[in-house]
Amino acid sequence: MTLEEIKHQYPNQWVLIEFTRLDDDLIVVDGKVIAHSPSRIAIDKKLAPLRNERIAVEFTGEGDTGETYLIPAIMKEPNGSNRSEVQQP
Repeated sequence: MTLEEIKHQYPNQWVLIEFTRLDDDLIVVDGKVIAHSPSRIAIDKKLAPLRNERIAVEFTGEGDTGETYLIPAIMKEPNGSNRSEVQQP
């Protein structure tokens, strides 16, 4: 699934992606959605036990800066405003 397809299918969500390809700027080109949620905290909880180096976290909604957090570089403070449960695709 391309990143554009992921953004279209999961709008306004934090998405945990096992990527299959990055571009030269280390931006996810395509991959498989592992989990999605409007809550960054829920995604972080789902991420914690994973041990795959091909994981990225992407936000698909308003305010999307185009940044993708490749693991292990996702140690930014999550926004705790929405604490809904993680959803499996």
